[in-house]
Amino acid sequence: MLPSILDRRPRIAHVRLQGAITPRPGFGGGISLATSGPVLDRAFGLKRLSAVFLSINSPGGSAVQSSLVAARIRRLAEEKKVPVIACVEDAAASGGYWIACAADEIVADPASILGSIGVIAAGFGFQDAMERLGVERRLRTAGTEKSFWDPFRPERPEDAARLETLLEDLHGEFAAWVTSRRGSRLRAPPDQLFTGRFWPGRKAVDLGLADRLGDAAEEARRRFGEKARLIPVGGPRPPLLRRLLPGLSAQAMIEALEERAAWARLGL
Repeated sequence: MLPSILDRRPRIAHVRLQGAITPRPGFGGGISLATSGPVLDRAFGLKRLSAVFLSINSPGGSAVQSSLVAARIRRLAEEKKVPVIACVEDAAASGGYWIACAADEIVADPASILGSIGVIAAGFGFQDAMERLGVERRLRTAGTEKSFWDPFRPERPEDAARLETLLEDLHGEFAAWVTSRRGSRLRAPPDQLFTGRFWPGRKAVDLGLADRLGDAAEEARRRFGEKARLIPVGGPRPPLLRRLLPGLSAQAMIEALEERAAWARLGL
């Protein structure tokens, strides 16, 4: 084995971005700027770097965290002047696709799920349950719109209209980002691509949402030859307690259910 100083094989940093995108990653992990930012910094900091590969496997999540992680990827790519390739595994959907678009090119498996370029808000209404239980809701606010989308009272038309405007604004940001990154490679009109629909990898290539079919190892060989070296770059191992007791808290269980629901929307 050659000493590292004499090893001149193309070096490719390989980062896995896996799980739901959330500002508070739970026991099962997830993607956020806090967790992924340091890993990306290390990946782009490798010496004699030929490229950075991102293996993405995410059903989506927080729009803000998606935007922050994508912005970090672009800043580092421009500073280090290295190409970034997104390699989609099971899914790069919604926020996962937002992050994938930070790459210069996107490759996917024929069975990968890509797209879901939309924004969703979900909640519950408990007003009838409160009445049956004999619980009185006491709420005081300063500001006419401070109590917004309160689950303990019937939905108000003005709240629904406000939420719809908010979702449309976020959707516009998402669509503008995809358009700016994919540009002329998109081969379908916005009213087909930006509806929240998702597609398997082969169809995503036809639509211009991905560039070709493949995986990380195959893409490394295609671009850099048989001697290309994929260097895994990961974060620190989670604490022992987290590894032994992944479902320790009620919050962890709720987060796990939310992530399960996100994957279920993709049929996975």
